[in-house]
Amino acid sequence: MKKDIHPEDYRVVVFQDLSADYSFLTKSCAPTKDTITWEDGQEYPLIKLEISSKSHPFYTGKMKFVDTAGRIDKFNKKFAKFSEKNPSAREEG
Repeated sequence: MKKDIHPEDYRVVVFQDLSADYSFLTKSCAPTKDTITWEDGQEYPLIKLEISSKSHPFYTGKMKFVDTAGRIDKFNKKFAKFSEKNPSAREEG
């Protein structure tokens, strides 16, 4: 491995999947200001996730509809004009 390119500030953190109510403890250097008290009574930095292996359809085998921050509504509004049929543009031919 190349020297001096990897972060040095690894620490134990809790990752919490909000959609599946699942948490796990591991090492990371990802920044966060949130903390949580873990099962062992100690306080650790908390990183919140929207999807993990407990909620992702590839691992669960179940489709789950996740709409974060109205992305689907934004998409539908942006491309609504393309779904409307425009007969004058296509019937000439």
